[in-house]
Amino acid sequence: MEKKTMVLGASENPSRYSNIAINRLLAYGHPVVAIGRRKGKVKNVEIETEQKPIEGVDTITLYLNPTNQKPYYDYILSLNPRRVIFNPGTENDELERKLIQKGVITQEACTLVMLSVGQY
Repeated sequence: MEKKTMVLGASENPSRYSNIAINRLLAYGHPVVAIGRRKGKVKNVEIETEQKPIEGVDTITLYLNPTNQKPYYDYILSLNPRRVIFNPGTENDELERKLIQKGVITQEACTLVMLSVGQY
């Protein structure tokens, strides 16, 4: 089943986990939107820098440390995702509480591992 996924903290750098995640999500057939600090492109996915409204986001997978997540709190909540994945190093109790209050599923997990073991 396709799950429209936002990669938050996306990078054009092929050695970054966010970049690997974009490629892996595409390989598994999931539509991907990407937000990063700099505009760019990974395969056919444009990395945007603006926090614009996006419809139908199922999952947001985080590749930003907790300090860099703060400016995105309202944006993340406004997208009404079904779940948010906190990849290793992105764990954030404050954001997690806000999401849970809105009924969003939160997971401290690795998107790449979840995909590879069929738990995405």
